[in-house]
Amino acid sequence: MYVSTESLNRTSNVVENPSQSIETPKRVNVDVLKQKLLEESKKEKKKRAIILYTFLASLCVLTILTY
Repeated sequence: MYVSTESLNRTSNVVENPSQSIETPKRVNVDVLKQKLLEESKKEKKKRAIILYTFLASLCVLTILTY
């Protein structure tokens, strides 16, 4: 098997300049992340409540219809 010199040249270029591919990390605001988590948890609670109340309402309707 022969390895093409093109692929070797490409990999050597990448190895020679590793500092170019390293990006500086961006700062993250913790308060913004906390706010997003709170909003997400509120949405989940609303979804669960809607599902629970829908189930209970349908159970009540079925109970009333059977009598």
